[in-house]
Amino acid sequence: MTTSTAPENRALRVVIAEDGLIVREGVAVILQRFGHEVVAAVGDADALRDAVVELAPDVVVTDVRMPPGFSDEGLQAAIALRAADPDLPVLVLSQYVEQTYASELLDSGRSTAVGYLLKDRIGDVTEFVDAILAIADGRTVVDPEVVRQLLARRRDPLLLLTPREREVLALVAEGRSNTAIARALVVTEAAVAKHIGSVLTKLELPPDADDHRRVRAVLAYLRA
Repeated sequence: MTTSTAPENRALRVVIAEDGLIVREGVAVILQRFGHEVVAAVGDADALRDAVVELAPDVVVTDVRMPPGFSDEGLQAAIALRAADPDLPVLVLSQYVEQTYASELLDSGRSTAVGYLLKDRIGDVTEFVDAILAIADGRTVVDPEVVRQLLARRRDPLLLLTPREREVLALVAEGRSNTAIARALVVTEAAVAKHIGSVLTKLELPPDADDHRRVRAVLAYLRA
C-alpha cells in the first residue's frame, strides 16, 4: 500500500457508504480517531449520491456491493459521481478481488485521486488512513493483492519488462513515491527513476504535458 505525503494535521470531510453496520461504524471510528470528520455514513447507493451532492466531501469511501441488488451498486454510484466531478477522490472497498471492477473504477474520472482496496486492509489502521490521505491528495492506490492477480492474469503488456521493472511497476500501482519504492527495494532513488523511465519507454508512453504517465503505465497492464 502507500504512505501518504499529505500533512499529518490535514483534516478531511468524509462520506462513508457501507451497508454493513459494523464495518461502517468501524471505518467512521478509525477516521475520527485520526482527526477526520465523517459528515455522512450511509447504507445504500442512493443515499451515497445524495450525501455527496449535498455535502461536497473531500473523500468518498464506499463498498462495491450495496442494496438493493448487492451486485455493484456502490461502484456504479462512485463512477457516476466521478463522471459528474472527475476530481472527486474515491476509495472503493471490496471483500474480494474483482478485476473488472478495479479496471472500471480506474478508468473513471481522471484516473487520479482514486483507490481500490480489499476490506482486509482496514485492519492495518495506519496504512488504511494513509491510503485515504493519499487519494485525497490526488494519488492512485491499488491493493497489492489486486496488482498481484492482475499481473498473473495479464502478462502480455509486461513481456518487454524485466522482473525488476515489473516489481517497480507493481509498487507504482500501489501509489508509492520513488522514495518509498527505493526504500522497499533497497536501491537508490536514481535507480528507481531509471527503472520507471524504462517502463514508460517500453510501454510507449512518451512525455506529455499532464505528467500522468505513471498512472497511464498502471492502466496499460490493467486494460491488457
